[in-house]
Amino acid sequence: MVQKISGKSLAEVHSSVGVKHVGFWRRMMAFSGPAYLVSVGYMDPGNWATDLEGGARFGYQLLWVLVMSNLMAVLLQTLSARLGLIRGRDLAQACREAYPPVVNYSLWILCELAIAACDLAEIVGAAIALNLLFQMPLLYGVLITSFDALVILWLTRYGIRFIESLVLVLIATIGGCFAVEIFWAKPNLAEMATGLVPRLNSESLYVAIGILGATVMPHNLYLHSALVQTRRIGATLEDKRIACRFNFLDSALALNLALFVNAGILILAASTFFKNGQEVKEIQQAHLLLAPLLGTTMASVLFAVALLASGQSSTITGTMAGQIVMEGFVNLRMQPWLRRLLTRLLAIVPAILTIILAGESATYQLLILSQVVLSLQLPFAIIPLIHFTSDKAKMGEFANKLWVKVLAWLTAAIIVALNLRLAWQTLSPLGGWAFALVAPIVGMLIWVTLNPWLAKHQPARQVDSMPLSEVPAMEPPKYANILVPLDHSDRDATALAHASALARQHGAKLHLLHVEEGVTSQVYGDLSETAEVEEGHLYLARIAARLQEQEIACEIRIIHRESPRKAIVEAARELVPDLIVMGAHGHSGIKDLIFGTTINAVRHEVSVPVLIVR
Repeated sequence: MVQKISGKSLAEVHSSVGVKHVGFWRRMMAFSGPAYLVSVGYMDPGNWATDLEGGARFGYQLLWVLVMSNLMAVLLQTLSARLGLIRGRDLAQACREAYPPVVNYSLWILCELAIAACDLAEIVGAAIALNLLFQMPLLYGVLITSFDALVILWLTRYGIRFIESLVLVLIATIGGCFAVEIFWAKPNLAEMATGLVPRLNSESLYVAIGILGATVMPHNLYLHSALVQTRRIGATLEDKRIACRFNFLDSALALNLALFVNAGILILAASTFFKNGQEVKEIQQAHLLLAPLLGTTMASVLFAVALLASGQSSTITGTMAGQIVMEGFVNLRMQPWLRRLLTRLLAIVPAILTIILAGESATYQLLILSQVVLSLQLPFAIIPLIHFTSDKAKMGEFANKLWVKVLAWLTAAIIVALNLRLAWQTLSPLGGWAFALVAPIVGMLIWVTLNPWLAKHQPARQVDSMPLSEVPAMEPPKYANILVPLDHSDRDATALAHASALARQHGAKLHLLHVEEGVTSQVYGDLSETAEVEEGHLYLARIAARLQEQEIACEIRIIHRESPRKAIVEAARELVPDLIVMGAHGHSGIKDLIFGTTINAVRHEVSVPVLIVR
């Protein structure tokens, strides 16, 4: 299930989309996609909670926080895309190159916590949407949405462009719903303008930081630096300039659409709940209040549909971000479905405990808390990103200009200052314990910030490159014994053709193996005598005779076992062949669950090379 990996980000779709189109709009369409996947994270259910809270409690006062957060997001996502395009590294891989293991693993753990917090928001948000649409209890909704990720993952088999199109449809659904809601709400434009004036107090700080964490999401920086590498951009400087330009346009457009959605939620809350003195303590309450305040029940339905689309679209990008982070930081690849289930497990436990112990109403505050956790992790993604994209030795002419550095460091300083203020405000009642909790994190943040200047002359750690002088000599293998499992199907001919060709070339002996799985074989073993068993013997005997005519040495072995996988593994361990040749079954997806996946199981349990033919 888990294996060491080396190579490209999202290797299965790396450089899979061509962009050498003639004409501005066709090329723009070719580059469009990665930023839309990233923008989904800027309008997930966690954003809904913080935006509703901000609008219902403070009116338009925090609108400036959304605008500032969006400008920060455009800048940081542009840097993230540039890192992937120019260096061919995602942010996690770049961290593994630059930092020692203790720092690298610490950053990985913090990032995994951020992804789990984001996943928590997706689960709770989608469960709330199901509750609003179908009156389903939140606990059941949480359990159902815990497995929706597997359905979404199944769709990734159709390629990155299909996923991008699916996400675009979901984004359009969310945007369309809120466009109608705002039209019905008829907000006051003059009052909205006052919300663009920066102001904060002790009450609004917590919500403001939640909005910041929900908008400038840390794992999206890792995600974008990998997604841009799905485009086949070319190797020349001009190719890279064009790619950077089009990706900036893609980011600006996609993230401004996300700003429209977030601003729409906050404006809707301000123009309905705040204006009418209605306090909103949960999303369900907002849903119920919309109908009487806007004068139509359709408002509540659109609200719930948009929320469900938000949760599902976030599921897709959360899966990809988790894969990128694990592969980049620790050089491990886990099967996506297993990776997704583990992440969801980390999120589902606090969601279920909250519902059981504190009630369904507490899920709203849980959503806001998840966004604050995201914000606290932000500096550990932003500061390395600024360092990596400012490195002239690695980025060349694409390194950050002075004005970009100033804006980037100003962004980082604002985020760090707000986080430190929140940490002090939240943890100061704990006294000395607060210092013990915060000191290691602040210490690592200082180290990450100063490291490039302290260790300027240390060589970078390489992720997947190897000097040519260190490439080992590659001696051709010599096969003396080849194991060929057969199952009386049409793929036997293909396996035998490849195996016999190798046997003739190397003078090897073929060991033909067939596993009888019938009930009689399971009960009586080698004593089994049925028409099916007899037919199997004759089938292998005819194959052996044909091979002997071609002067290929062979041996027949029939094993009576319930599990072909175990039988093949046992035979391989007993014979210790030089090679196993197996015919692929040719099915996937749901058929794998029904018919099994013998090949994958075998190749993970034997220490012999396995040649899979089809």
